[in-house]
Amino acid sequence: MTTRKFWIFALVVVIFIGNMSYFYFNKIKVSTLMEFIQRSDQENSSETQAATVHPLTGMWTVGPSGRLGNLMGQYATLYALAKLNGHQAYITQNMHNQLSKIFKIKLPVINDEAVSRIKWRNYWLHDWMSPDYYIIQGEYVRFTGYPCSFTFYDHIRNEILEEFTFLDYVKEESYAYLDKVRGDQKNVTFVGIHVRRGDYVHVMPNTWKGVIADKGYLDKATDYFRKKYENPLFIVTSNGMAWCKENMNNSRGDIHFAGDGQEGSPGRDFALLAHCNHTIMTIGTFGVWAGYLVGGETIYLDKYVLPDSPFLKVFKYEATFLPEWIGIPADLSPLLGKKDGQ
Repeated sequence: MTTRKFWIFALVVVIFIGNMSYFYFNKIKVSTLMEFIQRSDQENSSETQAATVHPLTGMWTVGPSGRLGNLMGQYATLYALAKLNGHQAYITQNMHNQLSKIFKIKLPVINDEAVSRIKWRNYWLHDWMSPDYYIIQGEYVRFTGYPCSFTFYDHIRNEILEEFTFLDYVKEESYAYLDKVRGDQKNVTFVGIHVRRGDYVHVMPNTWKGVIADKGYLDKATDYFRKKYENPLFIVTSNGMAWCKENMNNSRGDIHFAGDGQEGSPGRDFALLAHCNHTIMTIGTFGVWAGYLVGGETIYLDKYVLPDSPFLKVFKYEATFLPEWIGIPADLSPLLGKKDGQ
């Protein structure tokens, strides 16, 4: 009798353990299945979110005007504002013809006939980013003006730098020139110098109550790099090369006057500056863009117009020159009827 009870008890225990094992095993399978379902739902949700990203719409462009530096500023501003507002940027055939001579630009080109047929909303931009530009209405917008400020596009700087990637042959020409200048010298630091003269010689004092770079400024700027670096070599480009040769201190033989000093080859001059390590600029968007692309130390001419200059209504120093750049104040004494240094 006792033996029979024992076997009955043992059978009950075995059945109980078997049932618990079944439930436990199935609980694991159900849990695993639920985790798989939840994980799949999350993945599908992520894919759905990615699929619902709104594509860029409309056609936004910019009316190209000015020279190389202006065109670069207009291109970068169009790129940034169109992206910010969710619209597709296009450039005109004329802008493409100019910039594609030296850069691997990527924005699509709008046909000239399409430009003439589209009913554009013309939208004027001043030189720097404004809160109004965060929301611009219109599917077909054409910007006008001369925007050239990092405040438009510096938040996507890597994208802008990629847009202004030089063509391979342009890079090769620049490096070949710099290698020739270097010769057998070691530890060379190249400093690109752009001296803007040309029409600015008359426009700045007569229209804007301002000055352009003089000998004193260039001496201070070059001395900065001579003191800081062991073996600097200066590469000068200018549309007033004769003036540069007469006024720049080349007693050490470390200044090389590049190009022909004419405005007919701005792309070649710009590429040389952009492949240096640092930049000395005077005034103008050409020099600003050289410093921006190089990314090293940049010295610029600061406070080069009088406080009551009308130029300050369309220009801001703080919106043009990056905070880390080094400004050397201009000598305004010629505008005040004084001699240099007084």
